[in-house]
Amino acid sequence: PLYVQKERLYPVFVSLPQAPGCPDLSILSFTGAFHGRTLGCLATTHSKVIHKLDVPSFDWPIAPFPRLKYPLEEFSRENAQEEARCLEEVEDLIVKWRQKGKPVAGIIIEPIQAEGGDNHASPDFFRSLRSIARKHGCAFHVDEVQTGGGCTGKFWAHEYWGMDDPADIVSFSKKLLTGGYYQKEELQADKPYRIFNTWMGDPSKNLLLVEVLNVIRRENLLEEVARSGKALLNGLYELQAQYPGLLSRARGQGTFCAIDVKDSATRDRLLLQARDKGNRSTEVLGQCWVSKNTSCRFDSTYERLKSGPV
Repeated sequence: PLYVQKERLYPVFVSLPQAPGCPDLSILSFTGAFHGRTLGCLATTHSKVIHKLDVPSFDWPIAPFPRLKYPLEEFSRENAQEEARCLEEVEDLIVKWRQKGKPVAGIIIEPIQAEGGDNHASPDFFRSLRSIARKHGCAFHVDEVQTGGGCTGKFWAHEYWGMDDPADIVSFSKKLLTGGYYQKEELQADKPYRIFNTWMGDPSKNLLLVEVLNVIRRENLLEEVARSGKALLNGLYELQAQYPGLLSRARGQGTFCAIDVKDSATRDRLLLQARDKGNRSTEVLGQCWVSKNTSCRFDSTYERLKSGPV
């Protein structure tokens, strides 16, 4: 009888961390990544030590994310070599983990690493990575929690890759008011309650999201983000040229812009002086994430920062 089979399988599926209920698979992620703080997401997060401290994790592969040199036009050859190195390491890790008996079931990546220091890669890198995932049968998960919703000048940052098939799964949250994802039909859960949380999507948030989408369309906000983002990035270039000993590596898409400060003490002083001039960090510097490379993210106009030296 079916109930007897269920009783027999219960300890395997629920109590024991082993196959068939718990297959020994892995997820490949990247250095500098941030994907969340729950156990599975934290295993793919590598941006700050404090996130990982004292928390058990999984034996999953971690590939290097490209570290590009700026200005991009002056380092095209070096950056192409850096991205090729990272892609080669991805393939090597997939093969290595398969040989370990822990095949890579999926690859997860951000279009722009946010908490990891606003790290970018070229569309060619992401297209090649997508091909590698397809070649090895790995689901390709694009994490748009930070970049989704229009802040890069396109609704999804992966649109910059120019692909018809950019991802198998896309996750989103923050600006879109609710946490969610969409996926290819073949990845749809085959049984109820396999994907579950307390709020189950929170329909009230979806009503708010509909109005957010209406405003984005009605007020042409994607075009405005592209326009203001261009002005913002040009302003960061000007500041970088004016203070070359302090600022470097200005970069961004849309208003999702960042610049590196020479050290953490100078960065902190810059933020403090900006605040003292009447600029709250939530307005001028937006989400200003602190990373090991002391980068700052700017989400608004740079004009208010030009009133005096750092």
